Amino acid sequence: MKLQIAIDGPASAGKSTVAKLVAKKLGYIYCDTGAMYRAATFLARKNQIAYDDDAALKKLLSEAEIRFVPAEPEQKVFANEVDVTKTIRTPEITNNVSAVSAQPSVREILTKRQREIAEAGGIVMDGRDIGTTVLPHAQVKIFLVASVHERAVRRFKENQLKGIDTPLDVLEQEIEARDYKDSHRKISPLTQAKDAVLVDTTSLSIDEVVNKIMEIVEKVQK
Repeated sequence: MKLQIAIDGPASAGKSTVAKLVAKKLGYIYCDTGAMYRAATFLARKNQIAYDDDAALKKLLSEAEIRFVPAEPEQKVFANEVDVTKTIRTPEITNNVSAVSAQPSVREILTKRQREIAEAGGIVMDGRDIGTTVLPHAQVKIFLVASVHERAVRRFKENQLKGIDTPLDVLEQEIEARDYKDSHRKISPLTQAKDAVLVDTTSLSIDEVVNKIMEIVEKVQK
């Protein structure tokens, strides 16, 4: 049986890194829903649409194409045929994606697309509302958490590799602000599904987190 695996959690809890590795181990498709919302934010900025203009965003996204292309070392993200893989990780997009994600039409359009991708199973999908809203019937649900400081350190290291120089204390403030926005939005707030397994990654290596999730998957497959 090909499973639907939902991995949720706050910013920089390690969702994407872990989800990619789990998908690779299982030979599953990996769907980065956060990248889809970031791509939507990029398109809004490019088209000079206010991040909270729901009607304009609805029109924009109903005509837009957001797709993933397999590549090494990471899959590429395209928005209307533009490679936005690096652009969507810049502070401008990072600090405004919560506003775009909170718009009802944006969530409706992207949730529908995410469900279509996951329909046949054999999918690992990460985000903030996968287990609660996008794939409520997923056979495996994981909720990853980590301390704000640990998540800021991870983001800082990622940014350094990408040539983005944001001070650590600023990143801590941004992550706390994003946590608040994501968990207090009216539509699909960040929250742990009742049947999700909580995994605290603060003191764990990536391999240890992947192994924990694989153990959970194996139990379900039996």
